[in-house]
Order: sequence, then C-alpha cells, then structure tokens
Amino acid sequence: MKGGGRVTEFEELYRTYFDDVFRYIRRLSGSESIADEITSETFFKAMRSIKSFRGNCDIRVWLCQIAKNCYYTYLKKSTQTDSIDETELSELPSEEATAEEQLIRQDEASRIRAVLHTLPETYKEVFMWRVFAELSFSQIGQLFGKSDNWACVTYHRAKRMIQERLGDGTDEK
Repeated sequence: MKGGGRVTEFEELYRTYFDDVFRYIRRLSGSESIADEITSETFFKAMRSIKSFRGNCDIRVWLCQIAKNCYYTYLKKSTQTDSIDETELSELPSEEATAEEQLIRQDEASRIRAVLHTLPETYKEVFMWRVFAELSFSQIGQLFGKSDNWACVTYHRAKRMIQERLGDGTDEK
C-alpha cells in the first residue's frame, strides 16, 4: 500500500463508522454473527474502492450501500435465505423486557422482515434506509437523486403498506 496517511485515514473511517454499519446490518439481518461477517466484508470492499468514492453522498451512506449489497449477495449465496436465526435476536440486550415481551418483539420483528421483503424494491429500500440505517429523508433523497419530500412520502407509503399487510391476517374486514 502506498502512503501511510491513506491507511491512517482509512483506520479513522473504520473507527468512526464501524458501529453504524454493524447496527444497520444487524437490524437488517436480525443476526449479530451475520452483521459481523458483512461489516468486515463491507470495510474490506470499501478499502479496495475508496479511491473511487467521489464524495457526492455522505460517506456513511456509501458504506451502508456497500453493506446492503454485501448482505444481498450473502442472501443470494446462502441456502437459508428464508431462515433467520431467532436465537441471535433473543441475545440482544434488553434491561426491562420480560421473556414474554422479548418473544413478542422477536415474532413481530420476524413478521415485519417477512412483509418488508414483499414490498416493491424502492419502498423496501427507502424503509430500510430510514429505519435500519437511520438516515434522514434528505440523505435518502440524495441517495435516490430525489427530493427529501419524495423520500418522506415514499417512507410513509412503505410504512402504511407494511401495516396493512401485517393486519391482513388478523383484521380482515
């Protein structure tokens, strides 16, 4: 590698954004071990392609895009694309939740993830960027080359679709 400064800059990037990328993938996948694997792969790919980063979006958005692509590739390669390790979800710390509350949350999280994957791609992605990566509507709009208002409307439509689909099995009218 050329230039010791480049390595130092990348180490700083890693320290600054590792937790954001890890949390995003953990929420997306529901698995701490998958998040570990994907986050490592993300930073490896980012290190190899940092020279191509043009700065036309926030570096955190760029890293989360790489992470999302790595995760989707992982899912395609995995023979267990529909199974989520619920044991890993139950290991997430919760100071005040009872075992029953944790089971309810796990079930709800699984149902939401299942419904999320039935949404049209744009709605799914906007929802994931907002909820899992905690991006602002402005950042999401920038990512899609649209306005922050477009991102806000798309997010709320996705949220409504999820709520409606979750209710389909229980509240048929």
